[in-house]
Amino acid sequence: MHKVIIITGASRGIGAATALLAAERGYAVGLNYRRSADEAAQVVARIQRAGGVALAVQADVAIESQVVELFERVRHSLGAPTALVNNAAILEQQMPLSTMSAERMTRVLLTNVLGSMLCAREAVKHMSTRSGYQGGAIVNVSSRAAQLGSPNEYLDYAASKGAIDALTIGLAKEVASEGIRVNAVRPGLIHTSMHASGGEPGRVLRMQQSIPLQRGGEPDEVARAALWLLSDEASYVTGALLDVAGGR
Repeated sequence: MHKVIIITGASRGIGAATALLAAERGYAVGLNYRRSADEAAQVVARIQRAGGVALAVQADVAIESQVVELFERVRHSLGAPTALVNNAAILEQQMPLSTMSAERMTRVLLTNVLGSMLCAREAVKHMSTRSGYQGGAIVNVSSRAAQLGSPNEYLDYAASKGAIDALTIGLAKEVASEGIRVNAVRPGLIHTSMHASGGEPGRVLRMQQSIPLQRGGEPDEVARAALWLLSDEASYVTGALLDVAGGR
């Protein structure tokens, strides 16, 4: 099987780690980014220097036409995708729900929920055996926040990840007969730059004592879980929500 993967939000953090690992494991990588063109180019260059194949495609996953174009560009350049990692997500400044604006909530839900649903929709179109494709696998990047709620910090983000859990379970049942498996990873406190977006770059260090393993996770650890769910080793796994959270 010719393996082609699309990874959204792949210019840094968990997305970049997943792109690098996927390339090591033989995937041609369609690497999506929204703004960080230089960082995306660096990830592509690393993959190419190691002998892999990668293409960076700018697209805002919250905009339907750009998602459609993302999938078409990857299909024409690399081949029909056999894997999708729905990783693109945003969070905003820490605050309680009572002080959040509707505009902020809309931004978070559009990227995190609508974006993931649009990408999943296009992936199904390009993978379904009913449409003559070879099947495939989707991994959605959820979060332990979906269960913990992130009170007084990112309740809107947590709610968006609860929606990702529901998307994973429902879509897995919907497309199982079309040769497509759908699962999710739920990272906990991971050392990425995303925490700076919420105004606390050191959040993982502040909270690591609450983690049974007594440390924050690394992006590579989430990437390895995602790649396992995409692999043939997980061939009888669909609709699963895999926590990668150090026991928290």
